[in-house]
Amino acid sequence: MNSKVMNKKLKHMFPEHRELMCTLKQENPHFAKLLTDHDELDREISQLELDPLNHIHTDIELLKRKKLKLKDQLYLILQKTAQINPETE
Repeated sequence: MNSKVMNKKLKHMFPEHRELMCTLKQENPHFAKLLTDHDELDREISQLELDPLNHIHTDIELLKRKKLKLKDQLYLILQKTAQINPETE
């Protein structure tokens, strides 16, 4: 998947790793799955937040925590890969 298609919010979270993210998306199935899961959670949260009744719903907070854990896992993979292969940055 090219960087235009990749989740724009995620690209803004890790701007220093844009190229590496594109590479890992293609070459690392675990990273690609985490990225897809993060994107799906982001969409689900956005949809739930559109409904004012859901603002008090605790599931949104749970989903946000899951999304943050995915983001942390993605960043950890990016950092480790960048340390091992600094030329990919």
